Amino acid sequence: MKVLYDPDRDILQISFRSASIEETAQITPGFILDYDEDGRIIGLEITNASQKVDAPHSILYQLNRANDNKPLPHTRK
Repeated sequence: MKVLYDPDRDILQISFRSASIEETAQITPGFILDYDEDGRIIGLEITNASQKVDAPHSILYQLNRANDNKPLPHTRK
């Protein structure tokens, strides 16, 4: 996984795997998913990141138990 922040363009990119991007889709304003040729999600791009992320210029990486105390996801229409 690779995380890149471009402060000049205020874009945060998270690549989950190294593969060619074949398609992108904006899932909500400012959040764009990248897909490989098999339709798997391989990345996420956040535009205007400084308005959506607490500190896009830094990252804390932890090995810990996932937060399962949150609402179940729902499908947006």
